[in-house]
Amino acid sequence: MMKAKAVLKALLCSYTLTGVLLLILAFLLFKMDLSEKLVSMGIVLIYILSCFLGGLLLGKKMKKQKYVWGLLLGVGYFVLLIGVSCLVERGFPMNLGHLITTLIMCVGGGSLGGMIS
Repeated sequence: MMKAKAVLKALLCSYTLTGVLLLILAFLLFKMDLSEKLVSMGIVLIYILSCFLGGLLLGKKMKKQKYVWGLLLGVGYFVLLIGVSCLVERGFPMNLGHLITTLIMCVGGGSLGGMIS
């Protein structure tokens, strides 16, 4: 029960950071008329950074097998991301290549955060 609570807290922190960073990106897009390429790069960085932070927090909390907990956080982040996207888009939001790339970014960021913690 304690571990599940720690995972949920770390996921909440990750998604909070995601929300704040996406708001900043949206503001920059509005003010600076950023290109589509820059916005896409920003979104990728936000995914990785958010999962990294969550993995870092969860790794510090768990103390053992930190990279595994970071990986778990990355998978949880990905599952929630895809679930919300499916609800908003009313269907599957992306092609298989993009889906796999997003999974690798989330899991990689979370694992790296766990390893560094």
